[in-house]
Amino acid sequence: MTLPGSGIGAQETPPLKVVALGDSLTAGYGLPADAAFPVKLQKALAAKGIATTMINAGVSGDTASGGLERLDWSIPPDADAVIVELGANDALRGTDPKVPRQALEEILKRLKARNIPVLLAGMLAPPNYGPDYAREFNAIYPDLAKQYSVPLYPFFLEGVATVSGLNQPDGLHPTAAGVDRVVENILPSVEAFLRTVAEQKR
Repeated sequence: MTLPGSGIGAQETPPLKVVALGDSLTAGYGLPADAAFPVKLQKALAAKGIATTMINAGVSGDTASGGLERLDWSIPPDADAVIVELGANDALRGTDPKVPRQALEEILKRLKARNIPVLLAGMLAPPNYGPDYAREFNAIYPDLAKQYSVPLYPFFLEGVATVSGLNQPDGLHPTAAGVDRVVENILPSVEAFLRTVAEQKR
């Protein structure tokens, strides 16, 4: 199989257009533009022989509902795939988990209706709202991934959350080194996801 940008026929195969729909963790809050997650992910994928055009559709402060409100104009008609990273702000604010669940479900429904493959990046609730809240919130992502048959990366900030030196002074947003760690950890999941997308486009 020939992946975009690799091997025989690479020049005839355009890069996969991938939209990263998210909040400040995607937008690159507090970082130079070239240190944002989508930029670094595109470079990491290129090193693996997967050519992509990553679109940074991250908006700082956005909730899952905010992502839903701008979904139709954030995802261009020719998008090949979407990485959905939303819900962190809902968790930080202690929003009723039913609200982000409903918004994320509608996002998955609409993208499915447009035949655009999705990789869902999960989020975990902070411990300060108690175990019941965390249990209900944390279940959103695996439940929806199973229901809509989309691949799940369980926790976007795996290996970065609460790690000293990988977060900015606010303790919430990754440093450039933190973004590197996010990309390193999620890369195998994204690579497998995009290989499937490329195969389906053949």
